[in-house]
Amino acid sequence: MEHLIIGICGGTGSGKTTLAEKIYNALKDDALLISMDCYYKNNSHMPFEERIKTNYDHPNAFDSDLLVSHLLDLKCDKAIDYPTYDFTTHLRKDEWIHAEPKKVIIVEGIMLFAIPEIVNLLDIKIFVDTDADVRILRRILRDVKERGRSLDSVVEQYVSTVKPMHESYIEPFKRYSDVIVPEGGYNKNAFDMIVSTIVDKIKS
Repeated sequence: MEHLIIGICGGTGSGKTTLAEKIYNALKDDALLISMDCYYKNNSHMPFEERIKTNYDHPNAFDSDLLVSHLLDLKCDKAIDYPTYDFTTHLRKDEWIHAEPKKVIIVEGIMLFAIPEIVNLLDIKIFVDTDADVRILRRILRDVKERGRSLDSVVEQYVSTVKPMHESYIEPFKRYSDVIVPEGGYNKNAFDMIVSTIVDKIKS
């Protein structure tokens, strides 16, 4: 079976996960969706006080070797077991998820395009481009409601690491993209075009 790997990158709160999920749902049984967030390094050797100070918006925060290995396995029609991650404790969970290869493999994450070994495996590269003020508001809502963070900690993290890392490792690499989508999953015209292109490729 031939496999098409779709990479969706963009800043925090850009709407890349929404776009990825919509594409996945549109393709139904032909697609597998993997989040780069699952591949944060397991820092169980660190005390919690040290883990919360770690820069999670840098390429080195991810176990990119494992993600590359899994993408290669899927491309070679091999099943994988990928990790899961707990954002409240900043630790990898004990649970691993079994995934069978599909015609379309969708992988989304903030640092996808900053890691050359991953970029080289992507057949279609999509960058989700959303205004910074929209992204920070979405991040605040997500981190406070879903990840148990305080408002002060979210703002401090955004200023100290998220914003500078975005400017260093995300924004410059959108030049690698094949498609730039303003507003991510909320852009219906772009979504329809992307799905149509993918369907044509897997049918050809």
